[in-house]
Amino acid sequence: MFWTRKPYSWVICFSGGLQTAAYVLRTISIRQVTNSSVYSLWFILMMIAPVWTNAYAYMVMGRMVFNFTSTGSVAKVKAWHFGLIFVLLDVCAFLAQLGGAAIASGTNVSEKTAMMGIHIYMGGIGFQQLCLFIFLGLAIRLHMHLRQQPLSPQRKTAFRLLYVEYIIVFLITGRIIFRLIEYSSGITSSIPQHEVYQYVFDSSLMLIALALFNIFHPGMMMPGKASNMPKRKERKTLKKQGQAPMGRAGEYMMLEKWRGVSPAPGDVEAGLIN
Repeated sequence: MFWTRKPYSWVICFSGGLQTAAYVLRTISIRQVTNSSVYSLWFILMMIAPVWTNAYAYMVMGRMVFNFTSTGSVAKVKAWHFGLIFVLLDVCAFLAQLGGAAIASGTNVSEKTAMMGIHIYMGGIGFQQLCLFIFLGLAIRLHMHLRQQPLSPQRKTAFRLLYVEYIIVFLITGRIIFRLIEYSSGITSSIPQHEVYQYVFDSSLMLIALALFNIFHPGMMMPGKASNMPKRKERKTLKKQGQAPMGRAGEYMMLEKWRGVSPAPGDVEAGLIN
């Protein structure tokens, strides 16, 4: 986050921090088996931490649309609206999962109350998966757009990051399917009694997602201040001037036309053109 100077990466750092804290609490709860509060907090963090990884994937896609298209949009959804829409939807899923997990993990709750919490949580992750399917459809639209572009270093970078997004969607979907199977039998499910399932089908998948975003860091693949999306004030100024905000590729095309010059090799390497 600090090295690449991309403040939005605090989201993935927060996700990693929550998951780390969850397993610190799990270690404590193993040693303090009578402390139900520690166990409940571990349960809640374990359930909600991956939602932040999901949100980061949405934010990255919005910046990809801005950096790798000339119109700054995909399927008529503007890059600066893309992240906002999906993150708000993700927050709704997060709140549902948080509420459900909190109810289900409460101390001295009845079976009926615990089941209500589980159903709320399952509704939250079901909604999260629906959003992921819509997100995947838009990612495929971006993929089709990129395939129409001529070969360039920018196109290669875009595809590399897009494939990472596909893998992240697959990993999160795998986790959601696991959770739906786990709680489909209610509190009588035998899966929670075998912690190895948790590590294989939840924790390891999210660890891979964190590793991928570190290896293929969006801040390194979309570097510099020019890759940052224009702020609302800047977009309003452009509209007042009769200009529609566009993606970086479109901005460069206008600049090239105004200058009447060919792009410099450094501009291509920096990802300023198609």
